[in-house]
Amino acid sequence: MTDEELIKKCLEGSQMAQKALFDKFSRKMMAVCTRYAASRDLAEDWLQDGFIKVFSNLEKFKSEGSFEGWVRRTMVNTCLDHIRKMKADFADVDISEAEYLSVDAEKSLGKLRAEEMMKLIEGLPSGYRTVFNLYVIEGYSHKEIAEELGVTESTSKTQFKKARTQLMELIVDRENI
Repeated sequence: MTDEELIKKCLEGSQMAQKALFDKFSRKMMAVCTRYAASRDLAEDWLQDGFIKVFSNLEKFKSEGSFEGWVRRTMVNTCLDHIRKMKADFADVDISEAEYLSVDAEKSLGKLRAEEMMKLIEGLPSGYRTVFNLYVIEGYSHKEIAEELGVTESTSKTQFKKARTQLMELIVDRENI
């Protein structure tokens, strides 16, 4: 069944179509939620909330772009809503404190597999992880991140630099084991 057919059947109230839509996208969307949540249980809760929003707002999808992209954006926004409610730790620190990057760490980065990198990202503090995901994976600008999270653009940049620095340190530490 195509996305258009699934959407049509879901709008008609078909529970089978809703299940099919959930089954089709839940794995990818769980990966999105996992990047933002501090635990798998939290990610599962956010996934459920995200799909509730998807089904509640399905009539708003206007086929301007991919349906998967629209679902993904809904999931990211759901995660951000939860993060804002939790008031994630977004320290407002001078960006110069996070400026350094180890050359060794940059060389080591190419040796990591994607799943290993995702595990390292999951271990970052909430504020770092959120900004890192929004900037690197979702492609938001620091201005957009600041608007989404209610922080300054400088805070977004600082959180990103600190996340990157911490990741590089973890990568180097991992190689030295």
